[in-house]
Amino acid sequence: MLSPDRVPDLEPLARAGDDYAVVRRAIAHIRGNWQAQPEIEIIAEAAGVTATELHHLFRRWAGITPKAFLQALTLDHARRLLRSSASVLDASFEVGLSGPGRLHDLFVTHEAMSPGEWKTGGAGLTVSYGFHPSPFGTALVMATERGLAGLAFADAGEERAALADMRGRWPQASIVENAARTAPLARRIFDTRLWRADRPLRVVLIGTDFEVRVWETLLTIPLGRATTYSDIAAKIRAPKAARAVGAAVGKNPISFVVPCHRVLGKSGDITGYHWGLTRKRAMLGWEAGRVAS
Repeated sequence: MLSPDRVPDLEPLARAGDDYAVVRRAIAHIRGNWQAQPEIEIIAEAAGVTATELHHLFRRWAGITPKAFLQALTLDHARRLLRSSASVLDASFEVGLSGPGRLHDLFVTHEAMSPGEWKTGGAGLTVSYGFHPSPFGTALVMATERGLAGLAFADAGEERAALADMRGRWPQASIVENAARTAPLARRIFDTRLWRADRPLRVVLIGTDFEVRVWETLLTIPLGRATTYSDIAAKIRAPKAARAVGAAVGKNPISFVVPCHRVLGKSGDITGYHWGLTRKRAMLGWEAGRVAS
């Protein structure tokens, strides 16, 4: 069954998912009109709700006002994120990436599959999956016995396509539906009250050595910060490999947790995202609310 679970523990996430449907429409209007800094009444009309409803929705969903959310999606804001990120990323990278520790805001620990395991296409690997509500639409959560292995997103009607996309990454693995197993992971990922240093979220990175190095670097980008493809290339000591870095970022199998949405163009442009630019904008705005609060 390809519908989000509606078990009691996930009800707050289900509500956030319902909010996201309105947020998508608001973002679509903001995206086309941000330079004019439209008033909330205009954005609300485009989103199909009243100004009061939109104000309360953003407060509930992102923790900030619609105006603050609008500002978080402007080019100037993105440029400020990039300017303030260089020293932060340098410092976190110098700390090192091996072993457990606070790699970013979800308190993630990680390990990588061996090159041999990756080359077999996941042969002998069992991956459980489940669809769950999230603040960014339906989330496809995938896990092995070693930890979270995949996180994808889908709008209504796109669930099968998202699953096929993720299946293709490990063609020889056994992919089995087990929403009961993945539901606790969905709560850990999207409920900020469960982001705890004493209970880190374990993820397993399945890719080439180069891809894993890129994904590990993504884990050093703090909440409310951003970086560029060329900066990542420099961090992994491959300064001429910005294009290859971009390809690796695009193949990141654990969206949001491994925060590829925090990678921007050199000028601060919100560039490509495998699960859609609207969702990337929503994630950046949502995180702006987390930082503000």
